[in-house]
This record gives sequence, C-alpha cells and structure tokens, in this order.
Amino acid sequence: MGNGINETDQLALLALKSQITDDPFKLFTSWNDSVHFCQWNGVTCGRRHHQRVVLLDLWSLKLSGNISPYIVEVANLKNLGYLSVSSNMLSGEIPGTLGRCVMLETLYMDGNFFQGTIPSTLASLRVPTKGIFANASAISVNGNSKLCGGVPELQLSLCNSIRSQKRRLTLASKLAISICSGVLGVSFMLSILYICWYRKAEKDLSSVSLKKSLLKVSYQTLLKATDGFSSGNLIGVSSFGSMYRGILEHDGTIVAMKVLNLRCPGASKSFLAKCKAWRNIKHRKLVKVLTACSGVDYQGNDFKALVYDFMVNGSLEDWLHPVTGLDLLHNEPKKLGLHQRLNISIEVACALDYLHHDYQTPIIHCDLKPSNILLNEDMIGHVGDFGLARFLQEANHNFNAKQGSSTGVRGTIGYTAPEYGMGSEVTTKGDVYSYGILLLEMFMGKRPTDDMFKDSLNLHNFVKMALPYPMVEVADPMLLWEVEEKTLDIRVKTQEFLISILQIGVTCSRELSKERMNISDVVAGLHSIKSIFLATVHSEQII
Repeated sequence: MGNGINETDQLALLALKSQITDDPFKLFTSWNDSVHFCQWNGVTCGRRHHQRVVLLDLWSLKLSGNISPYIVEVANLKNLGYLSVSSNMLSGEIPGTLGRCVMLETLYMDGNFFQGTIPSTLASLRVPTKGIFANASAISVNGNSKLCGGVPELQLSLCNSIRSQKRRLTLASKLAISICSGVLGVSFMLSILYICWYRKAEKDLSSVSLKKSLLKVSYQTLLKATDGFSSGNLIGVSSFGSMYRGILEHDGTIVAMKVLNLRCPGASKSFLAKCKAWRNIKHRKLVKVLTACSGVDYQGNDFKALVYDFMVNGSLEDWLHPVTGLDLLHNEPKKLGLHQRLNISIEVACALDYLHHDYQTPIIHCDLKPSNILLNEDMIGHVGDFGLARFLQEANHNFNAKQGSSTGVRGTIGYTAPEYGMGSEVTTKGDVYSYGILLLEMFMGKRPTDDMFKDSLNLHNFVKMALPYPMVEVADPMLLWEVEEKTLDIRVKTQEFLISILQIGVTCSRELSKERMNISDVVAGLHSIKSIFLATVHSEQII
C-alpha cells in the first residue's frame, strides 16, 4: 500500500472489520483500498497527526460480531483518542491490545453483549481503576451485564478472585451460620431505619448542596477570564445572552461562557432548575456544560452565566455563511465539503435522537439552527445552546396552563415549526422540522430567511419544486465545483447523493407534523446514504 498511506492504522482498521459478521447499514463497504482510510465511514484522522486515526465512531449501527480478544493489530492505533462501539450487538471479549492505545481518553462500549472480565493488560482481569477508567464519565460499559470490577461509579459487580467450592458442612457450622444470619438480618433492618432517618435529615439541605456543586466559579473569575468581557472576546449575541471566549486563570483552560440576559422573563427563576437538569445530560454530540456561576457583579446586579467546552472552529453558521473579509484576513477561507457536511448532519441527528428517545424524559431543543451547532478541532458537530429547551412533560404542562398566552415557546424565524405559531403544544416533531430546514440549508447554501423567499415561497417549497431535477439549480455551488473536473459518472452520482439528502430534508420540514420523519429514521437514512454512496466510488475520491 504505497502513496504515503499509513499501513499500521489501515491494517488495524481492517482487522476490526474482519470481526464484523453483520453490517445492515453497509458501513464497511467503504473500508477498502479504493478510498483512503481517513475517509472511511466512522473514521477521523487528526490534523496534527497526519494520516493517524484519532477517532473511531461506530455508534448505533446495529453491527454484529463475536470480537476476538486477540486482535493484535489494534495496538497500532497509537493516536486513537476516542472509540465508540455503543448500541450495537457485539459480543465476545474486549481485546487485550486495547490497553496499548496510549492516547485513548474516551471509550464507549455500552449497549452490547460483551462478557468476561477486562483483559489483564488493562488491570489484572478486571476493569481498571487508573487512567481512563478512573473517570467514569469518560467510559461507558452499561448494558454489558457480564463485565465486572472497576471504580464504584461504573456500578459493575465485583469480580470473584476465588471460585466458589462446594464443601460439606458440619452441624456446628450450620448452627454458626444460622446465628450469624440472624444477627446480620437484625443489623440490616437497623441500617435501613438509619438510612431512612438520614435521608430525611438531608432532604432540607439538598438545594444548598446543589448550589454548592454548581457554583464553582465567581463573577470575578469570569471577568478576568474575558478581560472584562471585552468585545475582543465576544463570540456572539442573542436575545438570551452574550457568548464570550475566556481563559480560566487557575489552569489556563480555554472555555466559552454564556452570560444570561436576566431581563428575559423567567430567566433568573429557572436558572438553577435548568442547571440541575442539564448536568445529568451527557452525550458526545452535545456541548458539555462545565459549570455555572450565579452571583452579583460589581454594581450589585444579579449575574448568571453558564461555562461550556470551547469549540475552536466556531459555529456551523460561520462555515456555511462565512464573512469573506475575515476569511481573507486569516488567509483561510472557510469551506465545507460534501463529506464534512454529511458527517455534521449525522452528528446533529444523533444528538437529537438522544434527546428525544434515549434520555429518561424526552427533551425538545426548540431552537435548532446553524449558530447553535458548534464544531471542535476535528470539525465534529455538537449541539449547544439549550436556552429554549423543554422537557416534554414540562412543556406540555406549561402549554395547558398558558394556552393563548404570548409567553409560550419561541424559536428563531425560519426554523420554528409552523404549528408553534398557531399555539400548538411542543413536540419532538417541532425539532424534526427545524432539523429539516437545517439540512436543506447545509446542502443548498441558502438561509430560510434569504431575500429570495417571499410570499408563499419558502426554502422547503423551493427545494420540493426543484426535486428531482438537476442539482445545479438547487445545491450549493461549492459542492458542485468540488466534482466539476471528475468523470461524468462521478458527477451524476454526486447529484443523486444530494437529491437523496435533500429529500430527507423536505420530508422532515413538511407543514403537517404527522407527516414528518422520526429522527431515528433520519439517522438510519443518512447512514445508509453515506454507505451506499461511498461504496459506488471505486477509482476516485470525491469527498
């Protein structure tokens, strides 16, 4: 394998592929020599580590296979920092060579059928308590009921160090066991009574504990981090607050912070309640809330802010509609290719799927748009800004209590579902509508508020009328320029690829909510489109 291809990483990926026996979405059809392995489905190579795999995302693809614990090639993925095989149907044992992936920071294996103890290369035949495994938030093994050991936060059963052996018991032994059992039973009952009393005593302190756990930074800390909330650190402004970039003084961490506009009705009252809810929501495609601040500024005014992970590549809005002057100033014109746009659209759909179906109470974002999709250093999309988000039960309760009120759910013009404008209750299908508009904008390059859309003509209707005619009238010209000098066959297949994606966008943004797709079907459909398209490309790499 010449042409500068890193053979070690490629062989490691092919070794993993050989373990898969069922691939319903045809993800692995792109894993062949005709396409560079950095463009294979689920694979991301780092910019700082040329042709080295840094991320492998095989989440929720219904993959089946009995994984061998002896895949030696896995150890070659020296730069792998993120690995997810969650929500599949994989079985067998975890490869011992995984312990030699020295850069691994995040590992997701939940929702499979792995069994046995963790290999001894990780820590003596049980889940380790050091390194990545010491941080329960960086690893997930839920659903693998036959794994054992590890730090308490992983909540796995203890591993038995000595196998139980059958012994014949004497009469004296039986009597001793009976007495001990009785004593233990009484002790257990007393413990239950004590726990009930203790919990009751703690109940009154729960709100204080919550505030203590959330409020880890002060107004002064954030003031210093942003050079006095200077305009040079201002990232963006909305009706709900201003977003700043800052550097925390104590450890140099670069963060993003949203200073809330407390003049918005109910902003101050709901602040702690929202912090309590969102601190339990964790998904790799959602922007992580690091901490919160609630206090007063130097003028004695109330001050509240949320502190997030900083996304170095800004928002999707910046890349879809770049400001030309700024791009020329930095000599780096912002361009998103087909592959990047498709990956981001899948990542956003996966985040919505989690909010709608995988969290204990369905959550509705209510304000999905490009400026709320943030991109990290590897151009991976993360959904952020939950300023309007609602728990489904809470949203419907508020709707029933405030029908006809002007204080209901608000979104952003162009992205808000039409039924919300008529006072309808909040549903997950409202988010699907916003996602459909977002998808059309990503591949058409036009905002829903563009001047060309007037009267009854909107983004949805424009694309619907244009399909399935040639994409030259609809698609973002940048996407077509990308394949302008390719063969006729490649150009035709690219147009077919775009038509399939836009059809999903049109279906998601239909006026009647009952006619819109379920977001889980969107995820499956986009995965399928990506796999089929890459499988048809044998001789030329176009994305």
